[in-house]
Amino acid sequence: MTIDIATIFPEMVMAVLGESIIGRAMADGLVDIRCHNIRDYTLDKHGRVDDYPYGGGMGMVMQPEPIFRCFEAVCAQRGDRPKAVYMSPQGRVLTQQVSREYAGEGSLFVLCGHYEGVDQRVLDEIVDEEISLGDFVLTGGEIAAMAFVDSVVRLCPGVLSSEDCFTEESHWNGLLEYPQYTRPPVWQGREVPPVLLSGHHANIQRYRREEALRNTWKKRPDMLQTAPLDGADRAFLEALTAPGGEWEETV
Repeated sequence: MTIDIATIFPEMVMAVLGESIIGRAMADGLVDIRCHNIRDYTLDKHGRVDDYPYGGGMGMVMQPEPIFRCFEAVCAQRGDRPKAVYMSPQGRVLTQQVSREYAGEGSLFVLCGHYEGVDQRVLDEIVDEEISLGDFVLTGGEIAAMAFVDSVVRLCPGVLSSEDCFTEESHWNGLLEYPQYTRPPVWQGREVPPVLLSGHHANIQRYRREEALRNTWKKRPDMLQTAPLDGADRAFLEALTAPGGEWEETV
């Protein structure tokens, strides 16, 4: 997979993506991530990439030409047209399913806006989809782009040691993940659940499934409306809400 990120803060972006798992994936040749400084593509001798908005208003707007020239250069370098994504609070909210969709793409171009936004004309010209982290506004698209790229790249083949690393995680199968524990077996008087020390694989799997159900029921009950549940799952959830169950203990 190739990912090109257009930003006015390339060092900031690569300082984060160049570390840990994503950094190793780059070093191993599993993904090619490059940052492009939009200022390098302006015709302004001072490197200016923004101007005042037509119609008045606060702040500055990023000009279309430097962004378009950057995109054209990336297309020429890569030899194809990557799918272009603009990080925007107006876009489709990033979810695990969205990340899974983009992990299947061969090449991406990620545009980071700044100031009061980007001239609409260049968005209409090159952008295929806008992606948002949620219903809030950041000072720029860099943080959102790093989160988006991280969530996509970790799903690419070979980046993690096994598919189990993400298929057991929150949101993959419609539920939140079960609680995790490590050594020591007793910490501050709190013990690791005995079933996890039993070595009984089937019991551990059922325990983790039930804890995932309990976690989702407590924190994100809305997810249970669409989660794939079997008969044992439904029986467990009914027990939680039955008279004398955990629901009564929490109200």
